[in-house]
Amino acid sequence: MSRRCELTGKGVMVGNNVSHANNKTKRRFLPNLNDVSLMSDTLGRTFQLRISASALRTVDHRGGLDAFLAKAKDAELSPRALKIKRDIAKAQAATAA
Repeated sequence: MSRRCELTGKGVMVGNNVSHANNKTKRRFLPNLNDVSLMSDTLGRTFQLRISASALRTVDHRGGLDAFLAKAKDAELSPRALKIKRDIAKAQAATAA
């Protein structure tokens, strides 16, 4: 399981620990990932996703999973999230027709 947010693509960053003596040693900055269940209003079901805390706040701010995925760039999404996005678009097109 990779340390990457499924919705925003946020992943591990690298940097340095800098001591008082200005010694530099490599370190990793891990994203704050959480396992959450998000409900899709269009599909009427929940999806288990591993997303960052900031992505969860953004999903709430935009009005749910459907609205978030509609505005999200395909390059940032995981293959699973991309499939959910396509399923939601297909369901919305079927109800609009």
